Amino acid sequence: MTVDFRIPELDTDRLRLRLPRMDDLDAHVAFRASERSKGVGGPFDRASSFHHLETIVGQWQLRGYGRWMVADKTTDAPLGIVGVYHPEDWPEPEIGWSIYEDAEGKGIAQEAARATRAYVYDTLGWTRIVSLIMEDNHRSIRLAERLGCKEDGTFDHPIYGRLNIWVHPGPEAQQ
Repeated sequence: MTVDFRIPELDTDRLRLRLPRMDDLDAHVAFRASERSKGVGGPFDRASSFHHLETIVGQWQLRGYGRWMVADKTTDAPLGIVGVYHPEDWPEPEIGWSIYEDAEGKGIAQEAARATRAYVYDTLGWTRIVSLIMEDNHRSIRLAERLGCKEDGTFDHPIYGRLNIWVHPGPEAQQ
């Protein structure tokens, strides 16, 4: 039996947010094997990284929303993972971001997170979205601040520990 489902692709000025593909795996493995993945519970091995890409695709099928592979709009090179993350043990859906080393510091996460937030409000019709960030993930905290998020409580996760809840500006604040 073949299941035919499609996830939406989003385009920004520089980026295409699309479904992950097998040719994205090496870039994803490199990120998840590095110390840079500590902010998302890493480092991880290759098999775990492959499984992670499978879960990204699977969440779209199960929930109807999820994360995208962020790719360069011109070259289609994978730059990271951004989108709506919502595992069963999370308090609510969040916009999550993991940007690969070569793409960091270029505004990629911010551009992709803004596109995700617009999708959440304009397409899904939601009125609230958060980002959950580890207390020592200073780069993500600064990004949340640049996105206009406000810290609003914590969530204690059995694996990741204490996560700060950052609430994004609502649909009325969209530019």
